[in-house]
Amino acid sequence: MVSEDPQKGPRHVAIIMDGNGRWAQAKGRPRLFGHHAGARRVKEIVRACKPLDVKYLTIFAFSTENWKRTQSEVSGLMTLFRQYIKREMRGLKEEGVRVRFIGDRVRLDDKLLEMMDDLEEVTKDNDVVNLTIAINYGGRDEVARATKRLATDVAAGNLDPESVDEETLTRYLDTRVLPDPDLVIRTSGEARISNFLLWQSAYSEYEFIDTLWPDFSEDEFCKVVGSFGKRKRRFGAVPA
Repeated sequence: MVSEDPQKGPRHVAIIMDGNGRWAQAKGRPRLFGHHAGARRVKEIVRACKPLDVKYLTIFAFSTENWKRTQSEVSGLMTLFRQYIKREMRGLKEEGVRVRFIGDRVRLDDKLLEMMDDLEEVTKDNDVVNLTIAINYGGRDEVARATKRLATDVAAGNLDPESVDEETLTRYLDTRVLPDPDLVIRTSGEARISNFLLWQSAYSEYEFIDTLWPDFSEDEFCKVVGSFGKRKRRFGAVPA
C-alpha cells in the first residue's frame, strides 16, 4: 500500500555506523581511537531521537564478519562495549531509553554477556526510545538461526509446516518485538547494506551519507530524518 501520510517521519531508524577506523587514520591515530569517538556519537544520536519522534533506533555495533579484523582491534572493541555499558547504564535508565541486544551471543565472553543482561533488565520498563544494539549480528546468520528454531518446533510437533508463512518466520527473528525499520542510514560513503537487517529492511528507505560516523552530528541526523517525509512509500503498489 501507499503510505497514507507522506509527511510522517520514520518511527524506526537503523544505522550502519561506518567510518570509525578511517576517521582515526586520517588523524594519524589508531583505529580504536575512532571507535571510541563513534561510541560518544551514539549518545548524541540517541538523545536526538525523542524530539524527532523516532521511537526505535537500531545500531550496527559489531557484525559476524568483524571477527576477521586483527585480534587487537576485536579485543579493543569488546572492551569498549563493556566500558559503554558501565558508563551509560545510569543515564540510559534515567532518560527513559530501553536497551535490547540482538545477534548471536555464543562467541561473546561471559562478563560482557552478564553486563548486557543487566542493562536490558535495568531499562526494561523504559519506553521513551527503544535502542537496539546489534553485536555479533549478521542478517543471514539471524535468518539461519531463526530457521533452525522454527524447524525444531516443526519436528517437535509444535508447529504445522503448512501454516508457515512470512509472519511465522518473523516471530523467530531476533527482532520479533520490533517494527521493521522505516529508514536505514549508512555513513562513510559506502553504498552497501553489509548483511544488516536483510529480512526486516525489505521495504525500508535507504540513505547513504558521505560523512564518517564520528562526524555524523545531531544536525545531520535531523536533516536525514526530516527528508524522509518527502518520500512516497508504495510498498509495491501503484498510487491512486
